[in-house]
Amino acid sequence: MNVMEFFELSAGRWRSQRTTHHLAFRRAEGGESEIQVEALAANHPKVIEICQLHQIDPSRAVGGAFVSWQGSMGWDRSDENHQGSTVFALIPDDEQLRQGILLRERGYAEVVPVAGQYHMDEDDALVLITEYETMSSIERFWFANPSLRLRTSTVKRFGGFSTATFCTEFRLADAGETTAEADAIPNPDLTPDQMRNAVAPTKYASFFGW
Repeated sequence: MNVMEFFELSAGRWRSQRTTHHLAFRRAEGGESEIQVEALAANHPKVIEICQLHQIDPSRAVGGAFVSWQGSMGWDRSDENHQGSTVFALIPDDEQLRQGILLRERGYAEVVPVAGQYHMDEDDALVLITEYETMSSIERFWFANPSLRLRTSTVKRFGGFSTATFCTEFRLADAGETTAEADAIPNPDLTPDQMRNAVAPTKYASFFGW
């Protein structure tokens, strides 16, 4: 499977069930969301636009996707509503289209244009590595079958907190802690509000926005 085949298989509407482990607090938080994925051709105006934003020749793109989402997490306040959308473009650097750069108009750990490195591993899973100014993320996505997608991610915030997340995603319609980090662990008896504030920058960091 090449990367565009992976995103074409991802097209459609998905229900995601998510568990995020906030490692610094040794607490887990559940959540769910609905995700809509639309595969885009290489000549789609949105793909061309995102390439130009990153100052990359659009002719190098093999396609991309438009992704929208809406979800909630267990630690949310009553007035929180997590929804959004983003566009990305795929720039391969091999003839088999199994590795290269993924361009986004906005990141998730930081809301700025960002480029991540991707590759397809030996099991045809997509691995994405993204480096931000203040944090980094590693994500892996794979299909158990065409209607069941799984993903894991770890997000490290420089100087301290990190999270590990596992998601199980059902198709609705087509269409590790270091010694230095351990020394920085805060009081595990913080209130929910204090924990929400501490994990906010990485709580929703994800390839598909959720």
